[in-house]
Amino acid sequence: MYESVSQRGGMSRRTVLAAAVTVGAAAALGAASPGAAALPGAGGTGPTADWFAAPDRSVRPKFRWWWPDGLVDTDEIAREIDQIADAGFGGVEIAAVHHSIRDKSLLDTARHGWGSRPWRDGVEAALRRAARRGLTVDITLGPSWPVAVPGVTPDDEAAAKELVHGRVSLAGGATYRGPVPPPVREAAHGVTGARLLAVQAARVEAAHSTRKETGLDPDSVRDLTADVTDGALTWTAPAEGEWVLLSYWQRGSGQQPESGPHSAPAAYVVDHLSQAGTTAVTDLWERRILTDSLRRLLAAAGGAFFEDSVEMETEGLLWTERLPEEFEKRTGRPLLPHLPAVVLDDSNQVFAFDAQLTRQIRHDFWATVSDLFNRHHLRALRDWAHTLDMTLRSQPYGLQTDAIQSAAILDIAEGESLGFKNLDDYRCLAGGRDMAGHTVLSCESGAYNGSAYSTTWDRVLRTMGGAYAAGVNQTVLHGFSYAKAPEAQWPGFAAFSPYNGTPGYGESWGPRQPTWRHVEDISGYLGRVHQVLQAGTVRADVAVYRQTGYTATGIGASWFTSTGVPLGWTHQFLSGPLLDLPSAKVSGGRLAPDGPAYKALFVEGDFFYGSTPTLALADARKLLRLAEAGLPMVLLGAFDQALTPGVPASGETERLREVLTRLLALSNVVRVTEKAAVGDALTALGVSPDTRYASSSTLLNAHRVTEEADFYYLCNGKHAETVKPPVAAIDHDVTLRCTRGRRSVPYLLDAWTGKAVRVGRYTQKGDEITLRVALRPGQTMIVALGRPGLFGDRNGARPHAVSSDADDVLFTRDGLTVRAGTAGTYRTRLSQGRTVTTTLPSVPAAIEPDRWDVQVEDWFPGSDVTRTETVRRNLVLDTLLPWSRIPELADSAGIGRYRTTVVLPDDWTSSHGAFLDLGQVSDTFRVTVNGRDAGPADRLCPVIDVGPLLRRGENTIEVEVATPLVNRLRTTRPEVFGSLARQDHGLVGPVRLVPYAQTAI
Repeated sequence: MYESVSQRGGMSRRTVLAAAVTVGAAAALGAASPGAAALPGAGGTGPTADWFAAPDRSVRPKFRWWWPDGLVDTDEIAREIDQIADAGFGGVEIAAVHHSIRDKSLLDTARHGWGSRPWRDGVEAALRRAARRGLTVDITLGPSWPVAVPGVTPDDEAAAKELVHGRVSLAGGATYRGPVPPPVREAAHGVTGARLLAVQAARVEAAHSTRKETGLDPDSVRDLTADVTDGALTWTAPAEGEWVLLSYWQRGSGQQPESGPHSAPAAYVVDHLSQAGTTAVTDLWERRILTDSLRRLLAAAGGAFFEDSVEMETEGLLWTERLPEEFEKRTGRPLLPHLPAVVLDDSNQVFAFDAQLTRQIRHDFWATVSDLFNRHHLRALRDWAHTLDMTLRSQPYGLQTDAIQSAAILDIAEGESLGFKNLDDYRCLAGGRDMAGHTVLSCESGAYNGSAYSTTWDRVLRTMGGAYAAGVNQTVLHGFSYAKAPEAQWPGFAAFSPYNGTPGYGESWGPRQPTWRHVEDISGYLGRVHQVLQAGTVRADVAVYRQTGYTATGIGASWFTSTGVPLGWTHQFLSGPLLDLPSAKVSGGRLAPDGPAYKALFVEGDFFYGSTPTLALADARKLLRLAEAGLPMVLLGAFDQALTPGVPASGETERLREVLTRLLALSNVVRVTEKAAVGDALTALGVSPDTRYASSSTLLNAHRVTEEADFYYLCNGKHAETVKPPVAAIDHDVTLRCTRGRRSVPYLLDAWTGKAVRVGRYTQKGDEITLRVALRPGQTMIVALGRPGLFGDRNGARPHAVSSDADDVLFTRDGLTVRAGTAGTYRTRLSQGRTVTTTLPSVPAAIEPDRWDVQVEDWFPGSDVTRTETVRRNLVLDTLLPWSRIPELADSAGIGRYRTTVVLPDDWTSSHGAFLDLGQVSDTFRVTVNGRDAGPADRLCPVIDVGPLLRRGENTIEVEVATPLVNRLRTTRPEVFGSLARQDHGLVGPVRLVPYAQTAI
């Protein structure tokens, strides 16, 4: 059992055999073709013979490719495209990012800025080379982020706006004479004017005050704007109470894209809520950037424009000039009387009315902002991109907007591993994607704070393992830096390192990294995961209705996040606008039957507004329509007394409750008052998950359905990067439902090798298949349920084992095969009902080599910024240790080759094999046995079936390990990396060769 794993990674013989089931089953195929059957292509491609083994470039992982604006060389651009293509990746995203360069004048933005002729030449060179190599090229809409336009000034109509306030306190009966109160915050550099929007007075109401907000009486708010003359005001407060005089000023925010300037003239962030802001972006491209040749290349490439997360920075409230009109058009009420409840000061609320009214006003305000952002920014940019035969990929969060709806608008929605708090943040975007019928949910992956040149691939894999289960199926790695730039030092330019004098965000992958030697194993693995997770149609058990569609918040769903997921349930989030999509219909008790096919809808209070049970009247009517069509629903909370999320019109609350009374009276609708009762309510409604575990588990799952098969992606992961304690190994049964009926059989798809084998031991009851899943922390597996022979193997229609006292039963070229780590006679019950006995010969004891010859290529700075020199070091080790604890290697980084010899006895036969358990190894590795490559191996479970490579007598085993560069950079750049502790890299072990015997039944 996995519980025997020690702190150093050692395992018993039986545990190694269990841990290597996936590896051994795949290796048993040898060179057999993994994909003879035609399977549905992903990303719009057609089926191919090796659909899984050799995924198309279109589904392979991409890199965020950081350029120092236009200070690039076309030959180097073509060379880097080749490096990325040769490493097995599928595309790049060109982004102007250079936070590491302190002296921006060295970038010569007047001649080499973003959008300049050299920049355009670089983009064209990238597009031409990428077309030859089959890579896609995406490009950011502007320099760095947020989206900005060179030449727009902060005072322009198209520039980003803010609303700031001024205030003066007055005692009852006091008179104010003087200029209108000026803004409490000074304007940003470059902002030259401000327009007075309104002046108000309001009486302070202490009962409405909070720790940070001054309470006001909403009925006392009065408009004094008409009393302003030549910028001055005279006003006497009523005698009762304390009063506050408020002024509101509209002005440009003066925000520039991150780490600028990037251009000459400088770029300023555009208004993301208006047509003018978006038109400034599209006009820039149409008039100044898109030459005829660039248009043709972009159209032929079929890539995407990209927008990073919407990180708008204001001193006050995000604003746009037509916001009051749009608010009134949406709500039927004027905005100005409500302004005290929404105005901000340095991101903090300033005033409040009574709690319920304040919540409703703020909801209405941000719902209006959301509408404007989705309509004037995302939808407009998407439609414009389509005119160029391109798509729009965007991270639609950062504002208080409905990102779930945004994901339905976008061609490709994207999340991020740095900013997302847990997996529910991805599930929000996945709901929008799948209800709209899109395919891809992208993720900006591997941006870890302070981890430049110390990020390991296994950390990236652990992070992404759970994200894939939550709906992600495209990885954009953060990132690949252009080779050279001013101020750069060895091993080359890194966009985010140093970052304020410290190691920066993320990693600069590429040939500058020793692990690049093995990176094809990583890109192949990720590509195969993407291939499966972009195939067919997603399936999710439950839709969770979210009144406020924010994401990047870390806020999940009651019961499902904490209890349902550990039992196998899957869920996604929907917001009100998604219920207007054509897919929002019910058939056979399923919502969106041609898409996610949700079996139930779950509704609870609005987490973003005090968990209040709220529903918009229009949305309540939609829910009633769906429930009357047969969709099961569970409501948690006092929805018989529900409120509107915004300020209600006259009689609206009563009409809402009438609709909910009808809803709650339906037999397929259950209301519960406690979170713990949700599971029982679903059971009472006849709703169960497609994936089930006998008890709570850290196993996560995703389900996709094609015409040929059900695909289940399984990951032993964690719900959030910061979850403690760490995930432990698992080993338990998992039951999977097959949508194709009873004739399906399970296949194990090894995403590391590309091989597919039929599972040898499982039970089947109706449309459910139960099999054993054993996974180390972060480890994944893919199971396909399809017709016999789907992957072209000769074992498709043969009987399988339903139980055995052997360590494993698997299909090999010889048929159903029993395998064990000790000699003996084993009983196996077959699916036909009969029981067979199998006798296995003696098996040698596990071997732990006691001598290693080690040759290290130690990396050092070379004669220029990007050149690396190596020093060869030879050692003999009796005990494996991390390099940090070996004096000769303490500050080394590079590639180490470990060689040892093991002797197998004379009675070793073709019935024998062995697993090589590497124990702890960091970071990437490859194994050869007797000079023959063992092939890619699971980075998170370094247990390799080397049986076919072994022979009686002496066997030479070599393990090649590549490390990150951090330990070397600690000595060569101590001013940046010297504060970091040495990291433990290399082959640490314990390494054990664990023999087994096997024979066909």
